[in-house]
Amino acid sequence: MAASPWTTHARRYREIADVLARHGLSQVLARAGFGRLVPRGRGGAAMPGSPVGGPVHVRLALEELGPTFMKLGQILSTRPDLIPEAYQAELAKLQDAAPPVPVEAIRAVVREELGEDAFAAFSAFDDAPLASASIGQVHAARLADGTKVVVKVRKPGAVERIREDLEILHNVAVRASRAWPVLDEYNVVGLVGEFSRTLTKELDYLEEGRNAERFAANFAGDERFRFPRVFWQTTTSRVLTLEFMEGLKINDVTALDAAGLDRRALADHSAAALAQMIFEDGFFHADPHPGNMFVEPDGRISIIDFGMVGEIDDKLRDNLGHLLIALARKDARRLARALEAMSLTGPVTDRARLAADVAEFIQLYDGVDLADVNIARLAQKLLGVVRRHRLLMPAEAAIVIKMMVMAEGLGRVLDPGFRLSRVLEPHVRRLLIEQYSPAALLRGLRAAGLTALDLASDVPDLVDSLNRVLDSGASRCTCGPRSSSPSWPARSGSGTRCSPA
Repeated sequence: MAASPWTTHARRYREIADVLARHGLSQVLARAGFGRLVPRGRGGAAMPGSPVGGPVHVRLALEELGPTFMKLGQILSTRPDLIPEAYQAELAKLQDAAPPVPVEAIRAVVREELGEDAFAAFSAFDDAPLASASIGQVHAARLADGTKVVVKVRKPGAVERIREDLEILHNVAVRASRAWPVLDEYNVVGLVGEFSRTLTKELDYLEEGRNAERFAANFAGDERFRFPRVFWQTTTSRVLTLEFMEGLKINDVTALDAAGLDRRALADHSAAALAQMIFEDGFFHADPHPGNMFVEPDGRISIIDFGMVGEIDDKLRDNLGHLLIALARKDARRLARALEAMSLTGPVTDRARLAADVAEFIQLYDGVDLADVNIARLAQKLLGVVRRHRLLMPAEAAIVIKMMVMAEGLGRVLDPGFRLSRVLEPHVRRLLIEQYSPAALLRGLRAAGLTALDLASDVPDLVDSLNRVLDSGASRCTCGPRSSSPSWPARSGSGTRCSPA
């Protein structure tokens, strides 16, 4: 007879319960049906003298609970559709840092994986780590030919602890969903499963190496960006060897100015990289914080850390396109429909209320040129509507929105006049063209099981839609001269790929 998970992981359950209690979060256990785990005398409150739980204490508790829970917090910080802004901001402070393990343990892993000691595999290997994260530790080294590299080594025991915690999270999610119906509405069990798959991939450094090479291929020939080379002869699932990337932190304004670098160009380039990943490649860096971007002396942006990535399929790309088009056209009906279509929780219970909330949201920027709108503030307001109606967005869509917020924030640090909407403008134009192309209309007919005759009653609406596209200037080639549309003004001198009508 198989052992109960409560028996198998009893000590870890008690550790988790004790940490939550000390941070005033025992009510989480009680509400989820785990009241019996609350340490006696705590009664669901913090220890005597401890502050009441809140965003700060959620972060502190996750830090104390270790790698799995820190990663969970980091991912939750990218899900503005699930948690309020105060929690997003606090969880975004979670740093994937941990005390270093002794270098002897790191060398032992290198020896097991590469079949030889670190000083045989590399001509030089620095004992002092450059960084120590919850899962891995990074050391500077040199190859036999003198090439500077960084060696990322998975810490001993990290996988075993993470697997135990993931099993506990699954058990808690199943039981909590039964005890707390709202969690079932959000498919918390499915979300935990998604998190488990994401984290499991991050444990495999071969996967991260492949991600690095895929980004390098996608940006091949673009001199604005650089990605580290992977040295496969000294790379395994537990050891990753990458080219050493040197430069200034992209948000270090003082250092950038001292080096004479063009901050306005850097703002545009960093946002352009994001736009290409999302709208052209469908493969994006899911953790593009400033710590993962450096500026080289020649102004190129080097990007690192490819453990967390996301992919956008055609359906999600279309849904994101509809969302952006609705925002650009300030069309409340279309925006409400786009949000509902994107949600994983199915049809909303009160469409009239959703339509009213979306219309109220649009009033916030009605009459304002979107080129002058703060995308970050706009996104937070829109996601407030999403949470209010319990719409669950695909993880990739939520992360993309969070990335846009981060990109605009970084852009404004580098250039106070930066507007992300100007960078997105050519992509929205292309989406408009594609939406109303003959091929797109035919795909829609086939998907609906209709024939051309069935369109007869809809011709006036189609003609109106096409006229609006033509009026906006979207049928023109986005790489040539064009007139400004009311929603997305042309940006002189902006370099984009040619998308003829």
